[in-house]
Amino acid sequence: MRVKRSYPRTQNLLLRCLIIGDGIASFLGLSAGYLVRFHTPLNQIGISAEASEYGEYLPLIVFGTILFVLTYAYLRVYDGRLLLRPRRSLFLLWKGTLFWLAAFLGTTLVFKFEPAVSRIFAATSCITSLTIVGAWRYAFYRLLHSFNLHDRIVQRVILIGWSDEAARLVEAIQSDRNHPYRILGYVSVHAGTPAADQPSCTCLGTYADLEPLINQLDADIAIVVDLNITSSSVGEIASLCERLYVQFKILPNFFQIFLSHLRLQTVSGVPMMGIEELAITQPLNAFLKRAVDLVGAIVGLMVSGPIIGVLTILIRRESPGPVIYRQTRTGRDGRPFTIYKLRSMRLDAEKANGAQWAVEADPRRLKIGAFMRENNLDELPQFWNVLIGDMSLVGPRPERPELIRRFALEIPHYNPRHEVRPGITGWAQVNGLRGNTSLTDRVKYDLFYIENWTLWFDFQIILLTFFKKQNAY
Repeated sequence: MRVKRSYPRTQNLLLRCLIIGDGIASFLGLSAGYLVRFHTPLNQIGISAEASEYGEYLPLIVFGTILFVLTYAYLRVYDGRLLLRPRRSLFLLWKGTLFWLAAFLGTTLVFKFEPAVSRIFAATSCITSLTIVGAWRYAFYRLLHSFNLHDRIVQRVILIGWSDEAARLVEAIQSDRNHPYRILGYVSVHAGTPAADQPSCTCLGTYADLEPLINQLDADIAIVVDLNITSSSVGEIASLCERLYVQFKILPNFFQIFLSHLRLQTVSGVPMMGIEELAITQPLNAFLKRAVDLVGAIVGLMVSGPIIGVLTILIRRESPGPVIYRQTRTGRDGRPFTIYKLRSMRLDAEKANGAQWAVEADPRRLKIGAFMRENNLDELPQFWNVLIGDMSLVGPRPERPELIRRFALEIPHYNPRHEVRPGITGWAQVNGLRGNTSLTDRVKYDLFYIENWTLWFDFQIILLTFFKKQNAY
């Protein structure tokens, strides 16, 4: 099974650094705004300095910092494509800072914060924050180029077919050495038509070679540019891209083929359609979800420690041997990881028949195993998987690679589950879909969760996990 190229991880790591760095820079900018307002000759204007100690202003500075980051996120400053476009980012920072000024003053006036917010403080903070954030961003982009990370975050593109619009797109991308996309070439879609290199683009082969080319060239995006391709072929390409973790995009003439989840965007002025970015994958949301995961994992490990100790004794009394069961599962972007569970079955459970699902009244399980599975206690060690970043508290349950190779071919839309981290619990599980239940139904619930994710949805699922009785297998 193909594993998605490492650029999303590198990109997400850099975006998290930007979010944290912007937060720190904003805090320093607001603190500098306070110093300029109350510890320079400006303190003679308006509110007296004696009534405005730094400790009194600190809650306002923290609130202003959070508002800065939220404002930048709202204006899509944390779009991965802007990592290589510092000039565009600078314009958004200017816009975001002015937007912040209006939001900060409006919010503090409506809620009547104490001490009263000085408008001069807000104005000076605009200048100092933009200066410090701009300096931080400049240093960040210099480091980005110094460590030659461009190739690790640029997205590789294969064109399907050829057209005048494709020529425009290729020319626009190749003329900008800092462009976030790189054209690998195109494939011919017309049988019997001799493949030929275009002046600006290499012909990689024919439509039949698409899958091996994607694997061989580590492509990230496939764009349909031939306006005469059949709708059935478009559907086949979309399914292939879904299975290989490749983004699928088309030119606008194919509006009639798709009914939802498509968004018009432009790449260097050339319009195209692509799957709309999901809320769960947006950088700030991903950052908040990860923060909740870290807190939950730490609390979970502390609370479950004594329970794991007691279960360890009971497991060893019934079946001597290792208590922690390690197994390879498939995680985000199709990457394998080691999952940890309390052993609920005999040591030789899979010796005869190999990998298989647990079933009701499974003869392989221990006596204590049924109790652990019924109450999800066998999954307590997975808080460690959450802590180290292999899993999330909530998400689609991870499956074994040897099973997924079959599922991806037999079950429609299976691989999109791997766009997010797998979870200890999930929407499918709290609706009773675990163990030997319909995998097709489970995939539907997992996709619904991914498409409709919110932090509140996560909290609801966590609560339901505790209060809904699960199948004992």
